[in-house]
Amino acid sequence: MGSRGEQALKKPWLEEIEQHLLPELKLSSEQPYNPIIVHQVPKPWQLLGSGNYAAVLTHPNYPDTVVKVYAPGRPGLEEEIEVYKRLGKHPAYSECLHAGDSYLVLRRLTGVTIYNCIRLGIPIPRQVLHDIDEALKYAVSRGLTPHDVHGKNVMLKDGRGLVVDVSDFLKEEYCSMWDDLKRAYDRFYFPWMRRIPFPEVILHMVRRGYRKWKKWFR
Repeated sequence: MGSRGEQALKKPWLEEIEQHLLPELKLSSEQPYNPIIVHQVPKPWQLLGSGNYAAVLTHPNYPDTVVKVYAPGRPGLEEEIEVYKRLGKHPAYSECLHAGDSYLVLRRLTGVTIYNCIRLGIPIPRQVLHDIDEALKYAVSRGLTPHDVHGKNVMLKDGRGLVVDVSDFLKEEYCSMWDDLKRAYDRFYFPWMRRIPFPEVILHMVRRGYRKWKKWFR
């Protein structure tokens, strides 16, 4: 995150966030190990997604940025700021343009998550995996430890790979999720099945099975 990024944000944009979005957005953190709950989003804001720490939203007048708002009581804001400082500018990652007390303004990455590629029957080229591998190696070279890199946190855009979520990259322990996903790609992602949509219920069963497998063989 640098001064040029912050200067690029116009004052009305920050006022829209701090005077409209934040007062009217209703988030709750009911259980510390479960995703946050989004109860209310003010119009015309749109919810792009939510995770264990924060909700990500966009405004139609500012389509090139997203706002990541941390739920009350959830940690990680300062850590994520530090991650973006270390990453700097890299084509596979977003960039932090501004940091508030409870939110970040990020450059928006567009594309289709690998999870949704499988759900919708969109083929995933191997180049995507190669790009993400190189991006993760770059993160390691910047003193980070890629963590929680899975099908919903990486995307396909114009045949190339992007890493969407870096919030846990300061954790020091090894995370095998990305290596496991690559092994699954090599063993089970046969060419004949790459254009076949897989229903959400099947993907949910696979995720549950993966979690149980990791627990048994931890």
